[in-house]
Amino acid sequence: MTRDKEARNRRRREVLKGMLEDRRREIQVKLRSLRETLPAEVGEVKDAEEQSVNDFVRDVELALMEMKSETLGQIDEAMQRLEEGTYGVCAECGAEIAEPRLKAVPFATLCVPCQEAQESRQAHARDRSLEGRPLEAALAAEGAATRRIR
Repeated sequence: MTRDKEARNRRRREVLKGMLEDRRREIQVKLRSLRETLPAEVGEVKDAEEQSVNDFVRDVELALMEMKSETLGQIDEAMQRLEEGTYGVCAECGAEIAEPRLKAVPFATLCVPCQEAQESRQAHARDRSLEGRPLEAALAAEGAATRRIR
């Protein structure tokens, strides 16, 4: 029975490692593509409107690159946890993270209930920080928080 469980765990670890490596390669290709397109966009600008559009596109691409880089870091951390034998274990409660969750978010560190609890606490804290503020300031703060999350 123990050998069977060890074999299943070994196969599971190999499958998850493959998923992480595939995701890493996919992101690296996308990052390379984004880096290659950035210099090509800098050229002769005809007017202020065109410059504004070019700046916006560049900012979006830079934000995408930053998000992809952060995801690569999370994948590297997940690979390290895999090597240490702690991959797939919730950092909050110690329960096993469900395989469908790991397939959807291979670098997940929390099980679904703990992730939901964390998001609820963050939303509550954000709501409390916005109380008593003028509507414009609250909306601006909410927009900034949303950009950081993505």
